[in-house]
Amino acid sequence: MGSFFKSCACVRQNRCSHPYAIRYRDATGRQREETGYATQQSALDRLTKVYEEKRNTPRAQADLKRDIGKQRFGEYATSWLTRQRHYTPSSVRTVSQVLHSQVLPVLESRRISTFTSTVVEDFIMSMEERSVRPAAQQNAFDTFKKILLDARRRGGITENPFDGVISPEYIPRKITIPTLDEIHAIKSAGSDELRIIIDLMSGCGLRNGEAYAANVERMVADDVYRITEQIDGRTRQRARLKHRKPGEFREAPMPGTVRESLLRFEKEHGTDANGYLLQSQRSSHWGHSTLEYQWGVAKKKAGVTRKLTAYSLRHFFASNCLGRGIPITDVAEWMGHKNINMTFRIYRHLMPASIGRAAKLLNEGL
Repeated sequence: MGSFFKSCACVRQNRCSHPYAIRYRDATGRQREETGYATQQSALDRLTKVYEEKRNTPRAQADLKRDIGKQRFGEYATSWLTRQRHYTPSSVRTVSQVLHSQVLPVLESRRISTFTSTVVEDFIMSMEERSVRPAAQQNAFDTFKKILLDARRRGGITENPFDGVISPEYIPRKITIPTLDEIHAIKSAGSDELRIIIDLMSGCGLRNGEAYAANVERMVADDVYRITEQIDGRTRQRARLKHRKPGEFREAPMPGTVRESLLRFEKEHGTDANGYLLQSQRSSHWGHSTLEYQWGVAKKKAGVTRKLTAYSLRHFFASNCLGRGIPITDVAEWMGHKNINMTFRIYRHLMPASIGRAAKLLNEGL
């Protein structure tokens, strides 16, 4: 079942105050050692519990845990990625790139069962030694953590290897928000198609790929736009939304100016058979290269010199919402963020609230 002992050098160990330790093999066959038990009975109670857990673990389940623990990290990471059915094709490419550039060169051959907090900390230090940018460090660590916690959930790792580990912290650089004059100038200098992209991103908070899928059928009310899909910027193929399962959607407020812009484009240029508005010369949908080219041309014609990208229009949307007192929880939902922490980390400084302002509002209520 296991053994208990004291590692001190006292002559009469049964009377000394040093704690007892226990040694046993877990369900995966790996030898474990624990310490900190004040009495023989507490050590025996722990061993009994371990024995009961092993005895109640089905043989097939124990074999599966053992097999997972023996797998190399690279092998397990590959199988893990294929099981992430909720990932969009672009997310799969991004995660795969992170694994091959940052994680696998260091940890590919290590067996799953051998991961401990020390190994995790060594991995973080290796990224620091390689001068990996803070944002890339956090992305690599987040992916690495998801994989190991999945392996632990399935029994390949007995103890949490992230206990006590301080994760890399990335503080986003201050975002650049375009002014309304800059947005109007670029719209005036751009094509009709680019104006649709600008209106949907700055007015409804859509991502690039979501704006490529501009569709008049998504105007489900005079003031509501439903986002049901995105266009993969590389393949120009329809794909499900980021952080959403197939068939899921979200809705965003649609200002009157955006609605008028979509209806005007439909009247002047029409749509395809399914209601899509945007096409390129080479494809039935826009892609990243089309947007980058048209954005660059329009920005240059408009004389806008600041380092603004099309994605900056999303920042304008968030700034416009938060500056007008719209709750950040609503903004996070409309923008399609996975959780509010992302929204808060990026846009907290745009919120008009302060302790002084809060005190005045609370005083009015009293």
